[in-house]
Amino acid sequence: MAITSVAFIPARSGSKRVKNKNIKLLNGHPLMAYSIRAAIDSGVFDAVICATDSEEYANIARHYGAEVPFLRPEAISGDKSPDIEWVKLMLNNLGKADRFFDAFSILRPTSPFRLPETIRRAWQMFQDTLGADSLRAVGKCQQHPGKMWSIQNNKMLPIMPFEIGGTPWHSSQYAALPDIYVQDASLEIAWSKVALERDTIAGEIIIPFVSSGLQGFDINLPEDWILTEYYLKNYKFILPKIKIQPYNTSNNGEF
Repeated sequence: MAITSVAFIPARSGSKRVKNKNIKLLNGHPLMAYSIRAAIDSGVFDAVICATDSEEYANIARHYGAEVPFLRPEAISGDKSPDIEWVKLMLNNLGKADRFFDAFSILRPTSPFRLPETIRRAWQMFQDTLGADSLRAVGKCQQHPGKMWSIQNNKMLPIMPFEIGGTPWHSSQYAALPDIYVQDASLEIAWSKVALERDTIAGEIIIPFVSSGLQGFDINLPEDWILTEYYLKNYKFILPKIKIQPYNTSNNGEF
């Protein structure tokens, strides 16, 4: 029996560090358009749904091919709202409309370099790994936590007080330290029952999908946006192709 799946594109309004970043124009299209089209063009999902609290964002999402069957309530659309709240809301409301999915994926708009083939590889890995609750994209840490500290009563304490041959991690060369990975925002896949029955988007058995190149690059800060434009101009990194005409706005894209 074929596994049914839905892609969720979470695009709440009101981001603070980069104003309205989810609809800020990148190469002529709103940022979230790249995640929508990558999801659709991957051919993996039975539905691609934008989870947004904004009718303006919803109209943009529909223009690029996503569904927006309902808006997220304001109460679970804040910058501190946990993902599990809106994921369960989406799955439960879809279920009430007799739309049931075995698995869901979260594809955040802030990772525009994630390509359709990236999604296909992750989906295949998830399907092929028996017993997995979820899959999550990760990348190798550039700033190793073995060299991080807390400050308590004006005294520094290592976050990870481990040693290699008697030498503390914080005093070891980076190359000597064990590889440690940090999650990025580009891609998550999980079984729907994990969210609905266990109140978590990850579960306990999480398999890694190691991002390569800029596929895990996440736009959170103004300098990230500057870097994105720099990479596109100078290093020819590829964005997902969009064959749809740009969404027309009355303010020329100045959101």
